[in-house]
Amino acid sequence: MTELNESYDVVVIGGGAAGLNGALMLARQRRSVLVIDAGAPRNAPADGVHGLLGREGMPPLELVALGREEVRGYGGQVVTGEVVAVDRVGDSASTDPSGNDDASHEFRVELADGRSVFARRILVTTGLADELPPIAGLRERWGHDVLHCPYCHGWEVRDQRIAVLATGPMAVHQALLFTQLTDDIVFLSHTAPATDEDAEKLAARGVRVVDGEVVEVLADGGKLSGVRLADGSVIDRDALVVGPRFSTRATFLTDFGLTPEPHPSGVGDHIPADPMGRTSVPGVWIAGNATDPMAQVGAAAAAGAMAGAQINAELVMVDTAEAVARLRASEGAAVTG
Repeated sequence: MTELNESYDVVVIGGGAAGLNGALMLARQRRSVLVIDAGAPRNAPADGVHGLLGREGMPPLELVALGREEVRGYGGQVVTGEVVAVDRVGDSASTDPSGNDDASHEFRVELADGRSVFARRILVTTGLADELPPIAGLRERWGHDVLHCPYCHGWEVRDQRIAVLATGPMAVHQALLFTQLTDDIVFLSHTAPATDEDAEKLAARGVRVVDGEVVEVLADGGKLSGVRLADGSVIDRDALVVGPRFSTRATFLTDFGLTPEPHPSGVGDHIPADPMGRTSVPGVWIAGNATDPMAQVGAAAAAGAMAGAQINAELVMVDTAEAVARLRASEGAAVTG
């Protein structure tokens, strides 16, 4: 078991693109950083990461491994573990220059294996979980020929026979986006039939609408072959587009009052934060899919980098305020002495 320090400047909870990039920024500023990662990245089923400049098509786990080594190369620690609780400790009434009360409070981070560490700041990058519809055979194909994002995986199914499963408010939008990639799209109304206005849009783009509930995803020779409807009919397809419900994994923050809220897009929930990653709780920052469900790998990494830089700047201001106070105290003592 990896030996941990008693305390760190920053503990990063979650070791995907956002967490590792945040840790990298902090470690390069000579901050003591610990990354705790459960080892179950959301994109693990995918064959490759796409739309990420310089790393196009790289397997997700390979990208994570490279990121870990980069963080370690600058003195950061990365360990496998699950965080079960984060508690605030200490009793300070200081205020940092950005207006955040209790800026010098520390946090205690408890792991499932019983270990615990202290941190001046917390960066949460635990991502989200994809809640898929309970359709037989669907999850087994998830990340391969059952997909959700045209930008992440659309090129790989270009010119194929695609079905779009209507499960939520983004289904029609998904279908329209995929018309850029193929001329053969079927919209499966399933449990979320299109409105008259949306049906008109689909018809105008040559998308055929098929009514009826989907009960099974079919495969042949290790590849998706179609879907079966409740009436027994089969729609032959090569790929299936599904919009999962996005559920943030950062539920351990509820004790701080950071309760997941519905995302404005209607695709699931998230924990709100400002554009820099600062939450409503002083000292707790968040980046990546835990707060932005729509972020791809590149956007999540960028958000992590921004949060890391902002955390470092905040700590610099706190350290400076404390140094000024010490200087004034020493000067005052010298005068009175």
